[in-house]
Amino acid sequence: MPEMPEVETIRRTLVDKVVGRTIRDIDIALPRLIKWPSAGEFKAIVIGKKIIDLKRRGKYLILGLEDKTVIVIHLRMTGRLYYTPAGVQHDKFARIIFNLDNGDIVQYADSRTLGTLYAMPGDELWRISGLAKMGPEPLSEDFTMTYLENGLKKRKGIIKALLLNQQFIGGLGNIYVDECLAIAGIHPARRADSLSEAEVDRLFHAINKVIADGIEHGGTTFRDYRDGTGQSGTHQFHLHVYGRKALPCLKCGAVIEKIETAGRGTHFCPNCQI
Repeated sequence: MPEMPEVETIRRTLVDKVVGRTIRDIDIALPRLIKWPSAGEFKAIVIGKKIIDLKRRGKYLILGLEDKTVIVIHLRMTGRLYYTPAGVQHDKFARIIFNLDNGDIVQYADSRTLGTLYAMPGDELWRISGLAKMGPEPLSEDFTMTYLENGLKKRKGIIKALLLNQQFIGGLGNIYVDECLAIAGIHPARRADSLSEAEVDRLFHAINKVIADGIEHGGTTFRDYRDGTGQSGTHQFHLHVYGRKALPCLKCGAVIEKIETAGRGTHFCPNCQI
């Protein structure tokens, strides 16, 4: 699933191409991806509207239109949103195509068809519970050491599950949670309230670092993820533990293990992470 670095990279690579363009028409091949309102109402709301900004919140992309309407897109597992010049062949998994006034298109492609799209007034984002209840995200002013420390003290569950909880921290997913725990030297199955002050400090800085590095490298591509121009990311070449089962730890040389934690495949170093 695209996480905060991937979605932010899509935003950055799309924004100059779509802001100022008008949505001339929309082709909806799979109406069930439109979660609010109906597919027909979705088209009626956005066709003919100019795109004035493109923002991101957690793993959501938010296109602002000229009448204060917004289009909200969540890519889920295999969604891709990218710009294609006129005349280029459509993606075989294209489900929704935004036809722009200059003849180019923005394709929403999704092989597993799990993504979701919405159109609504910008002051009605409360309709999307994932947005309304989302916690502060890394690299933001609201994500502070105090916030993290106080939040961990109140939770008795395992640390990996908590970091995956979007209501606690927005934007983190399986890849980057494994990475930040590895950098911080914390075992993914530790109880959240068991972390020492020093461990919380390491975790706070690790979370911000892995997200910043992921953005700098254009996201992590193993299979489906592409940026807003269809290019792969390169952060997969900089990972410490994720996807490195049976390979040596980059810090100590111990063999990286993979277990199931919080219902997710989890990579960690049994020597460095305690």
